[in-house]
Amino acid sequence: MSCLHLIATCAFGLEAVVARELAALGYAGQPGDTGRVHFDGDVAAICRANLWLRTADRVLVRVGEFEASDFGALFDRTRELPWEEWIPPDGAFPVIGRSIRSTLSSVPACQKIVKKAIVERLRHAHGVQDLAETGAMRRVEVALLKDRATLTLDTSGAGLSKRGYRTLVGAAQLRETLAAALVLLSYWRPERALVDPFCGTGTIPIEAALIGRNLAPGLNRAFAAEKWSAIPAARWQEARAEARDLAERERPLHIAGTDASDEALSLARFHARAAGVEAAVHFQKREFAGLESRHEYGCLICNPPYGERMGSAAEVETLYRSIPEVLRRFKTWSHYILSSHPRLEELVGRPADRRRKLYNARIECTYYQFHGPRPPDPERPPPLEAPAERAAFGGISDQGRRQAEEFGNRLAKNARHLRRWPARRGITCYRLYDRDIPEVPLVVDRYHDCLHISEYERPHERGPAEHADWLDLMVETAARTLEVPRANAFLKRRARQRGASQYQVQSTAGRTVVVEEGGLRFEVNLSDYIDTGLFLDHRLTRGLVRERAGGRRFLNLFCYTGTFTVYAAAGGARETTSVDLSRTYLDWARRNLELNGFLGGEHCLVESDARAYLRALPAGRLFDLIVLDPPTFSNSKSLPDFFEVRRDHPELILLALEHLAEGGEVLFATNFRGFKLREDAFAGVAQVEEISARTVPEDFRNRRIHRSFVFRRRG
Repeated sequence: MSCLHLIATCAFGLEAVVARELAALGYAGQPGDTGRVHFDGDVAAICRANLWLRTADRVLVRVGEFEASDFGALFDRTRELPWEEWIPPDGAFPVIGRSIRSTLSSVPACQKIVKKAIVERLRHAHGVQDLAETGAMRRVEVALLKDRATLTLDTSGAGLSKRGYRTLVGAAQLRETLAAALVLLSYWRPERALVDPFCGTGTIPIEAALIGRNLAPGLNRAFAAEKWSAIPAARWQEARAEARDLAERERPLHIAGTDASDEALSLARFHARAAGVEAAVHFQKREFAGLESRHEYGCLICNPPYGERMGSAAEVETLYRSIPEVLRRFKTWSHYILSSHPRLEELVGRPADRRRKLYNARIECTYYQFHGPRPPDPERPPPLEAPAERAAFGGISDQGRRQAEEFGNRLAKNARHLRRWPARRGITCYRLYDRDIPEVPLVVDRYHDCLHISEYERPHERGPAEHADWLDLMVETAARTLEVPRANAFLKRRARQRGASQYQVQSTAGRTVVVEEGGLRFEVNLSDYIDTGLFLDHRLTRGLVRERAGGRRFLNLFCYTGTFTVYAAAGGARETTSVDLSRTYLDWARRNLELNGFLGGEHCLVESDARAYLRALPAGRLFDLIVLDPPTFSNSKSLPDFFEVRRDHPELILLALEHLAEGGEVLFATNFRGFKLREDAFAGVAQVEEISARTVPEDFRNRRIHRSFVFRRRG
């Protein structure tokens, strides 16, 4: 048995990886049928292949191969093979089988024929009548493909994925052979960092550590062929001694696994100890959004939830959309993602540099590879004019740098133009930039020594990660140009509202400051909401309310943070009533009143829907000045129906007019760009005057930022 024909079986898609592993052992592997790699070797090759192959499932000895289109041929050719060289008189030899596109399609019948032929051969060869089958196991497989039969013996026993270190089971665990393949298919090398941000029970980091320290994966387990008399025990001893000699147990590695589950991380640490690589892998509890690394070059290799065995489809899509935002922090890394999701590339915003179809158990997956720049070779300095390699996710183009320069120049020009105007009027909050450059669709407002920057959605060719980097550059440019600390510049993203969508809370940082306007003080929140709590475009409108509020009963519907109420109180209003459906906004309005010393019995805050409040008011309850500044759209769960200003403004204004005192005014304002007043609804009921031109401040280039009207009852 100096030259044997051996077969390493593996999962679909890993044939080339197994062939490379065999080549590293000194054997020329030739991929054959799907999931099989053929190679030649002696009995020592059986020992070494079982100990070292990381991505193969089993190592088989091919006993024979022949054409068999009928049971007679199958029996005769099987009986001719030298089974006695492998199976002793007491050897156990169960037969398994499979048949693909062959005339002999009945697998149980083929198994019986092969078993009978082997029994007859062994009886004659060993000169015995009874085969006890009480000895060591030799599992026989008959595999038929297009009428060609291959008969093999399994030397591995338990599959090679059974390394011996994973004795506890976690949710949706990745098979060890597949995990090793993901590492071997990447650009990772032991001198580079490796991170798995969805490490679960730790299979990918542990397999990487075994590879990095050159630890044979089968060193701590037994194999079926170790009990075979055909393979001398000395060969196994030599192979194990070689594996121990080649191990680099003290080699420093930078491998980390993070996960949000304490239970999974506990299993991961247990498995790492069992595998002997506890010191080589660092496991840490961390959400994916908080992922970071201090290493400049590395590989991120992961098997995130697919929505099949873990996570809902909606949760998975949200997670995948966050990938570019997180991975752009790793500019010099390469990234590898195994997933069955058919739209992964669409969700992460860029095509993969390479794809490979693989199977995770029975789930068809794709291994997406996003390549970053290569680490520099210290022995070979780069050429002076070598083009810079792009990051896998993110990066700034030359066009982006040009846009940043133009943006900075325009900001500086606008700031020079406005540098004296705010101080003369006691204004500390004002607009500096409003999409002046079409390619930079941002709005920049200054609040004392802070900047509030809003992005308005507009088509562009940047991927999600590139766009996030572009936004960071614009924020840095604004802060530097306007001499504001970067920590005081806040960015918000205003996507187009579609259907029933509404703006959501963007942060929970709670960064609030108190600002001044018109000699009054207001709390603004710069971090958490799309709007800060102080609408700068209504600065003049608020002044108008102060001028007209003296001695009057004031009603503020949709009061938001109560800024109109504070101005009315400052103007000498006899009483104020502020109505809003949100307890959060009412508490905010109360704080604004307190900041200016106006909190008292004459200032009433009511938690209610504006329309419901007006309908419930007694007929004799009248106000002299009513402010209506409703949202464009609201679908609060507290309401029986949604509110839409285009549809509902006539009803709302008419309800307000019913509670307007003689000589009183209703001030109505809206920021809805497509607003058209239904004047016919007020014919004979009220006089209507549009005052928009007088209420848009001079720092607003967009003169149609809002529309405002005054309604006075006729008669």
